[in-house]
Amino acid sequence: MYKDILEKLLRNTVQVISIEELKERLEESERLNKPLRVKLGVDPTAPDLHLGHYVGLRKLREFQEFGHTIVFVIGDFTARIGDPSGRSETRKPLSEEEVKANAETYTKQVFKVLDREKTELRFNSEWLGKLSSIDIIKLTSHYTVARMLERDDFQKRFSENRPISIHEFLYPLFQAYDSVAISADIETGGTDQTFNLLVGREIQPIYGQRPQIVFTWPLIEGIDGVVKMSKSYGNYVALEDPPQEMYGKLMSIPDHLIIKYLTLLTDFSDMEISRWEREMQEGLNPKIVKEILAMEIVATFYSREKAIDCRDEFNRIFSQRELPKEIPEFYLDSSYLNGEVLLADVLLNTGLVSSKSEARRLIRQRGVRVDGSIVEDPEVKIKLKPDIILQVGKRKFLKLKIR
Repeated sequence: MYKDILEKLLRNTVQVISIEELKERLEESERLNKPLRVKLGVDPTAPDLHLGHYVGLRKLREFQEFGHTIVFVIGDFTARIGDPSGRSETRKPLSEEEVKANAETYTKQVFKVLDREKTELRFNSEWLGKLSSIDIIKLTSHYTVARMLERDDFQKRFSENRPISIHEFLYPLFQAYDSVAISADIETGGTDQTFNLLVGREIQPIYGQRPQIVFTWPLIEGIDGVVKMSKSYGNYVALEDPPQEMYGKLMSIPDHLIIKYLTLLTDFSDMEISRWEREMQEGLNPKIVKEILAMEIVATFYSREKAIDCRDEFNRIFSQRELPKEIPEFYLDSSYLNGEVLLADVLLNTGLVSSKSEARRLIRQRGVRVDGSIVEDPEVKIKLKPDIILQVGKRKFLKLKIR
């Protein structure tokens, strides 16, 4: 039976180190009726989990379906250092309050995907916060600077004379110690985590444990289709996005990402996905397949009925050029009535943009409408009146009301 399990687990993975060891562990687990301990560590550096995380969470759910235990490690300690993976400079440290707030949201969001009964939720401050100076010296003595500099991002920064802080070298060692603390059989992560995962594999035997099996999955590009999905790049679809926003973001992805998203984010079969790929090559409008994708993901996190509503609303707004049925309202004091105000200030004060410079940029790019008319002058003033409708981009609408 473990062979059938192995085939499914290997689907949509990039690298497994090593497959032979994985076979042995699965065989042993079945023989002894002892679940494997499968680890995923996530630092709470932002409040939202997104579809990039969902790729990995889906793989963990497969392990759960086969009876194994997921150990979801929230890096409330390591987040204070900041993972240097893929970074060209040292991360700015987060405050204890930021880490705590983000960690609380993660504990809620992760169970949108994982079975709570088969998941151990752990915080790595539980053991890393108790390491003495002697413990840390012992840990660091097992890895050399030369080995650290084999890592691509460190090597690049070193060759370009960019600073590398000593505490950044501690990050992969602390992540490795997480595996020791929870006795991980397998550690999973995106391809950008390969170095960190391998350090854990090397450190465990020093502490008398079998080396963990390393399991990596593909990173997905964000909705811009250029760089990996990330909160810091603003190109993400959050697991807690409202359904209409989630649907709209997915309908905005470039066509070349459709098949990758279907493969990594849905349960459609390889045969179905291959058929859609072939049909698009033969002239099928990619919007039809993108609609299938968007509906499937909204249905996963909300419901099929909500997905149908999102599709109908999206088509009403963008195909038929109508306004949404429900538009959020923002109330202004009556002193603003009929007064002229800088549009950039209105967009900022109503929360439609995060800064005045963003407002001006969007106006210059013809991305702002007032009562359906495009505005192009970033210094324009508008006369405020009840029920004026502001639109930013394709999906943000707001109706101004006067108290």
